[in-house]
Amino acid sequence: MNSSAPVTVTVTGAAGKIAYSLLFRVASGLVFGPDTPVRLRLLDVPTAVAAAEGVAMEIEDCALPLVDSIEITDEADVAFDGTNAAFLVGAMPRGKGMERSDLLSANGAIFRDQGRSINAGAADDIRVVVVGNPANTNAYIAHKHAPDVPAGRFTALMRLDHNRALSQLAARLVAPVAELDGVVVWGNHSATQFPDVSYLTRAGEPVTAGLERDWLVDTFIPRVANRGSEIIAVRGSSSAASAAGAAVDQMHDWVHGTPGQSWTTVALPSEGHYGTVPGVVTGLPCRSRGGEWEVVEGLAIDDFQRARIDASVAELVSERDAVHALNLTD
Repeated sequence: MNSSAPVTVTVTGAAGKIAYSLLFRVASGLVFGPDTPVRLRLLDVPTAVAAAEGVAMEIEDCALPLVDSIEITDEADVAFDGTNAAFLVGAMPRGKGMERSDLLSANGAIFRDQGRSINAGAADDIRVVVVGNPANTNAYIAHKHAPDVPAGRFTALMRLDHNRALSQLAARLVAPVAELDGVVVWGNHSATQFPDVSYLTRAGEPVTAGLERDWLVDTFIPRVANRGSEIIAVRGSSSAASAAGAAVDQMHDWVHGTPGQSWTTVALPSEGHYGTVPGVVTGLPCRSRGGEWEVVEGLAIDDFQRARIDASVAELVSERDAVHALNLTD
C-alpha cells in the first residue's frame, strides 16, 4: 500500500524521445521512491498532443501501481498547476541555417512562458530540471520569469556531463564507477564545459596515477564535452536514454540527498561561487541536504582550472546578454 501523498510531476515535450525514456522511470518509482504515487502531467504543443496520448496509453498498459493519474495538455498553466517537480524537456533543436540567436529566440519564448506558468501556479516546493538546450540559458530565462520562486529551484541538466565524465574515467582507470568520486563539471552544457578531475578519488583515496595531463587535455575534456555529437555520429540520432537517466539521477538526489557522495554536478543560478558571474546558471559542485542544493565551498582552484572555468562562464554571459538583447527577460 502506498504510504505517501501523490507527487505531481510535469514533463514537457512529452511526445519526444527523451520524455519517452524519462516518463516510465518516473512512473515506476525511480525518482521519488517506491512508496510515492505520481500524478503525471504531459505537456506538448498542439500538434504533438495525439502522440503524447499514445505515450500515456503505454504507461497505462504497464499497470504501474504508483501512477495515480495522467493528464495530457497543450496549456502551460494547466500543466504546471500545483506541480511539485518539473522536467522541462521540450525545446526547439538547432536546425540547418539557424544562428544561435535564432535558437535562443525560439526557445527563449518557450521557457519564458513556462517560467511564468510555474510562478503562477506551481506548488511551493517546486523543483525544476531543465533538459532542453541550451539548457543553462533556458533555465536562466525560466527562473527570471518566476520571481516568486527561489532561484535555486531552477537547475539545468549537467548531471549528464558528470555521468559521462565518470564513465570515461572508469574506463581509463579500469575501475568501477561506484568507486569514483570528486568529479565536477564547471560552466556551460556546451563544448566549453570543463570536466575537472582535480579532486578525484577512488575508493576514498586521491587518484595520482593514470590520468596524464596530455590525455586529460587532448582526449578526456573534449570527449566529455562533445559526447553528444559523437553519439549522433555513431547512432544517427541524439542521446535520449542517457539524458533521461541523468535527469532521473539529478531529481532523485535533489529529493533524497547525496549522503554517499562528496558532491555531484548541478547547474544552478550562481551567487558568485568560485569567481563565477552571479546570476548565470553554471555547473558547480553541489550536495543535496534537506531537499535543497548547496554549493560545496573551499575547493582550491589553480591557474589551469581558472582559465577553463572563466572561458565557459564567459560563454554563459554572452548567452545571457543575447537573451537580454532579444527582450526575453522582460
